[in-house]
Amino acid sequence: MKTKIKRYISWEEVETLVNILHDNILESGKEFTHICGIPRGGLTPAIMLSHKMGIPYHSLSERHPHNETLFVDDICDSGETLQNLYEYYTAVLHYKPHTSKYEPRYYACKFESDDWIVYPWEAKDSKTIQDYKVTNVLKNE
Repeated sequence: MKTKIKRYISWEEVETLVNILHDNILESGKEFTHICGIPRGGLTPAIMLSHKMGIPYHSLSERHPHNETLFVDDICDSGETLQNLYEYYTAVLHYKPHTSKYEPRYYACKFESDDWIVYPWEAKDSKTIQDYKVTNVLKNE
């Protein structure tokens, strides 16, 4: 299994992506009363978007009205996490259409590369999913 190249995203890039996401949501005309972040990667962009839109952040443990809640994640890579939220509106900073089986309602950037994105809230030496799979295979041998 080939390890992906890591692409490090700066805080400035995150702010730009949150601004784009904000503008895309405003242009759609859809209004939300709740914003939730998908742990762990979606928590930071969800809180940033919550502040920008003036909408309260709510935890996942609370009940959420389907048509009024926006679920936010950092990336939609395989789509596995977000496809379970198909009844809700979803938003991400990066969407990989070539690898995802789910398309979020809102996204700031289509990311056509197979590079592994490392956000500023992640450890710089974080492993890609391929690295974790190799580690788990070796442990099970």
